Amino acid sequence: MKKSDLTAADGAGRATRRTFLKQTMAATVATALPGLAFAARAKKAQAEPKLAPPSERVNVACCGIGARGADDVNSLYSTGLANIVALCDTDMGASQTQGILKKFPNVPRFQDFRVMLDKMGKQIDAVTAGVPDHAHFPIAMLAMSLGKHVYVEKPMGHTFREVELMMQAERKYKVAAQMGNQGHSGANYFQFKAWVEAGIIKNVTRIVAHMNSARRWHPWGVVQTLPPAEPVPASLDWDTWLVQVPFHDYNRKYVHGDWRCWYDFGNGALGDWGAHILDTAHEFLKLGLPTEVAAVKLEGHSPVIFPQSSTLSFKFAARDGLPPVQVLWYDGVHNLPPLPSDFGKGVYSADVPPPTSGKLDASLPPGKEIYADGIVFKGGSHSSTLQIVSKEQQETLTGKLPAYPSGSDHFKNFLLACKGAEQCRSSFAVAGPLSQVLVLGVLAQKLNAKLAFDPATRQITNHPVANELLAGPPPRKGWEQYYKL
Repeated sequence: MKKSDLTAADGAGRATRRTFLKQTMAATVATALPGLAFAARAKKAQAEPKLAPPSERVNVACCGIGARGADDVNSLYSTGLANIVALCDTDMGASQTQGILKKFPNVPRFQDFRVMLDKMGKQIDAVTAGVPDHAHFPIAMLAMSLGKHVYVEKPMGHTFREVELMMQAERKYKVAAQMGNQGHSGANYFQFKAWVEAGIIKNVTRIVAHMNSARRWHPWGVVQTLPPAEPVPASLDWDTWLVQVPFHDYNRKYVHGDWRCWYDFGNGALGDWGAHILDTAHEFLKLGLPTEVAAVKLEGHSPVIFPQSSTLSFKFAARDGLPPVQVLWYDGVHNLPPLPSDFGKGVYSADVPPPTSGKLDASLPPGKEIYADGIVFKGGSHSSTLQIVSKEQQETLTGKLPAYPSGSDHFKNFLLACKGAEQCRSSFAVAGPLSQVLVLGVLAQKLNAKLAFDPATRQITNHPVANELLAGPPPRKGWEQYYKL
């Protein structure tokens, strides 16, 4: 990002009417054409980049090269600042891995990240983890312990304890560590920061967040038991796929994105989308950790798989002169939140990847409403910027709103942080507490309970079972060492 952008990001100027109109028009285009905008960005990522000189590039080893992992590989490479020096995936024969394998035919390939780091450690500067939630922790911990920078998809870890240990490792090993909520380098990041600093967003008491698209729900209805054993595909290293999680027999319902549905492997729609929708509010409103997390409503509760819909409540105490805040989370296709009477249309996000059907099928796009002092804001997900719900208030504030950059590249920010030129915008220190908030919400879903949490002691004080689950299940034999790095 240019130096002038950094100055603007600090809120040093005031927007002219012309600037404000440009920003509003940009938001309107993103709302109208989210699929086209994302497709253009994806095409840019696929294009052959202009590479920096070899001495200025970061040597990156990529764990997970299908689906979202493939997007990470392409996005890092498209910056021109990355050498892709190793590829790792537990299923090199899967259809979703073939695109990256063809793009980088001469790059060494591995099915086990431990073998990759053992054989190629001296040639690797940074490691990515574009893998299921449960596998983020061991990959990141081993890499950081070897002095490697890490880019980890969201949420950071699968359990509260894992996230805590990952934050400690970032500090201990002094590496660049970025969580992959890419909107945290987008226009929403700079706008939210500038508007808080200018007092436009102040005294927030309630945030309503929602994700009501069908794209993150399984088609199997209410499931009360784990699926039966099936033959393991010949190309899949199932034992390494499981990493530290207690052994499960293979079933096709666990893989290819469906892992997100199961408590043992994923963090559901909340872990997936909460990191995109609540990230800037969590950071710039200094929310920290909650004092209470409650399952207000669950449709299709099960001990093994996420509900078909959820309403959750998070309560945050007053902090640094800021009032207490309640965050309400709504997921499920028909579990829509109440909206302000003058809400208008929802805010679509240009950088939300479209599902395979080609469009988001939600009547309300993923997003949030922020209830502040005398004003209500509405926003989408990822990098989409906030809008003022009241047209009258928006017109009154025109010309008084601080300017902010249109956004920057999350992947480039990470690579520059690896080189010591920038700091990670979604470092583990920033993203860790947010991820822990989401993990606490998952516990409330799993147990269908109201949990009292003490941020000082990091303990759940009213539910012994939930408190034990903060650490997650004991790791499988041979994986205990990752909790001691």
